[in-house]
Amino acid sequence: MELGNEIMKVLNKTYEPSTMIETQFKRYDIAFKTDEEGRPILLFMGKKDNKGNIKGERFARRLKVGPNGEVIKDHWENKGKAS
Repeated sequence: MELGNEIMKVLNKTYEPSTMIETQFKRYDIAFKTDEEGRPILLFMGKKDNKGNIKGERFARRLKVGPNGEVIKDHWENKGKAS
């Protein structure tokens, strides 16, 4: 599974720093963890089970920032199944 342009619009926003945010995106339940700057860095995408855990895919963000704060590298990598 690849991340599309629409979900990237959600993931490119800035949120509350160092939190786990749960929401819905189309037919998926999503949860993502933000870094100290409020950028999503870990994403779980799928369907919630009765315990509240998301079963589906897990993605991690590779984010490299230069000394002046400019983003050098930014891409999402599929890390496999989330259970």
